[in-house]
Amino acid sequence: MNKTKEYSRGTVVFREGETGNSMYNIDFGKVGVYRGYGTKDEKLIAELDSEKVFGEMSLLDHAPRSATVVVLEDKTLLTEISEEDFYDFFEKNPMKLVNIMTNMCNRLRKTTEDYREACHTVYDAVETEKKGEEKSKSLIERINDLCEFYSTMSYYPYFD
Repeated sequence: MNKTKEYSRGTVVFREGETGNSMYNIDFGKVGVYRGYGTKDEKLIAELDSEKVFGEMSLLDHAPRSATVVVLEDKTLLTEISEEDFYDFFEKNPMKLVNIMTNMCNRLRKTTEDYREACHTVYDAVETEKKGEEKSKSLIERINDLCEFYSTMSYYPYFD
């Protein structure tokens, strides 16, 4: 049975690395999706508001949560959807399934673009080094941007 509950601002819904056996629908309010929550490397990945869902990846693949989700507004209403309620939820809300699939496609495209850019940057750096040339300022900036981005992300297809 779906469980709807009211949450206060600052409440942690789930933490990065935890086992996930449910997803959530935001009925009202807003949540933040974080990597490294509570650490010096904390990074807000996304803000999600009413009618969005989160936590679907761990529900589907049983892998640990890839991010921490924190409530950003008082009186946020979240409906927890368990594995048992998963099919029933989408039968009653078919557009939610389409939205999840669209979001996953967008994340996959973004991840693919990021991967291609990383490969291109590494290739350029190796070729420059092979030729004994000095790395250009733009190449150094690309390398620094990639290192900064990926050093805080670990495995990050967007959020979970």
